[in-house]
Amino acid sequence: MADTSNSISLKAMVDKASNQIIFVESDSDFIDVIFSFLTIPMGNLIRLAPNQSILGIGCMNKLYSSVKNMDVKHLQTEACKDMLLSPRSVAESQCKNLKVKIDKDEATQFFMCSHNRVDCKLSYCKFDSCASCGGSINKEKNLLVTDGGVFVKGLSRLIISDDLKVIPPLTAAGLPLCAKFGVMDGNATEEVTINVGVDEVLNLLMRSIASKTPLTESLLKSKPRLKFCNKNQRIHTEPQMAKDNTLSEGTISIRPIVSKSKKMVCYAEAGEGFVNLLLSFLNIPLGFIVKHMGNCSSQGCIDQLYKSVQDLDDQYILSSYHKEMLLTPKLVPGFCYENHLLGTEEATYYYAGSTGFLSTDKALLATRTAQATKSIRSYCSQESALTSIRPIAVRDPKANHHEHKSAQAQGYLKGPAMFTVTDDLDIRPVSLILGLSLLNKLEVPLTDIEVQTVQVHKEEALHLLVASFLGDSALTDTFVRKPEQNKRIKQEQ
Repeated sequence: MADTSNSISLKAMVDKASNQIIFVESDSDFIDVIFSFLTIPMGNLIRLAPNQSILGIGCMNKLYSSVKNMDVKHLQTEACKDMLLSPRSVAESQCKNLKVKIDKDEATQFFMCSHNRVDCKLSYCKFDSCASCGGSINKEKNLLVTDGGVFVKGLSRLIISDDLKVIPPLTAAGLPLCAKFGVMDGNATEEVTINVGVDEVLNLLMRSIASKTPLTESLLKSKPRLKFCNKNQRIHTEPQMAKDNTLSEGTISIRPIVSKSKKMVCYAEAGEGFVNLLLSFLNIPLGFIVKHMGNCSSQGCIDQLYKSVQDLDDQYILSSYHKEMLLTPKLVPGFCYENHLLGTEEATYYYAGSTGFLSTDKALLATRTAQATKSIRSYCSQESALTSIRPIAVRDPKANHHEHKSAQAQGYLKGPAMFTVTDDLDIRPVSLILGLSLLNKLEVPLTDIEVQTVQVHKEEALHLLVASFLGDSALTDTFVRKPEQNKRIKQEQ
């Protein structure tokens, strides 16, 4: 007998002629699962891929492999490698309530100082002593988990089209889906019950990035073989990216080695600042990338899922906090670094000193704290308990805590250091032999190359992030091809 404890039963409307799902109807269980895709950091998405060699998520596979093969001596701490290869999600505590969990990695552990002073910091691992008060960091803490629900209200029932458009199950909304398939005769469709487990959800996640029909391909038995065809895909910069340039707190200089005839970046020589930026892509949640894609074309329909969250009436979402978690996902505290050009924000952990509760959701923390004190304390005590809620800082896992405070990590890598970065973001320590080998492989003679110097601002950083997700020539698309040129190439294809 099949194990249904980690599965969801769906009703699907299927077009019999094409054997394609028109839509599935589900309660909050399945909606929560697909919405959770937007909270997954890129490093985890690559790690979860059943076969990384065929998962063509732009340059992200090469970037992931570069970290995997990187000598730990280049990193600030040993923890940096784990942070990039198995990054944590701010939505971790919410996703504990998912009916089907595709990531069975261990939950984040938190430790606090036994003295519990206001200036004591939270830590992801045990330390001998607290830098603030000298106490022992050995009190284990866990994030609060909601009693029910993840992102969508429990009684919500919605329909999901094959391209992951999520809409209310109303006739007026469903008819256009049937019309799109040319199916207006009830005899042309059939209702199918599908059990969705871990394998199906993992397949759906991967196919949502590479296919316009992910439900059909991942849930129907006679599904076509998945193909990834985003090779040589070009993108163009969106105006919304350019507007953010004034917010940049700094720039990074790199030296692209450009083929003049092929108009492509063969490779680039860059310091640890630029490579820190690239490595940080693995910590970025999928929703953050989709948010900045703008009108860039995507082979899949993850952008359709993102738009569905945007357009979904608030009556279906648990709260504005949960909606923001999907549309503007933040990083786990300690996973970002100063002057990060992408402008990503870290979430805040809140701690209730009176109860010892910990959460990123301040409203949930306040509710649970009030409930915990209601039956045994007076109103004044409850007020006191609520005022004990405060933000709590986190010890930076990238920093060497045996060094002076001024030596706090500015990124994942030690410096100064130089690296060779290929167009598809394979990163290795700088080497002239490697550079010449790359030119030879690309059949680019030394007489054809030009060593340029470019400045990376926030505009270029965001463009590079999107380019690395959509295509396999991130450096060329960002630093050589002009937006108008990319647009023309796209129209010609």
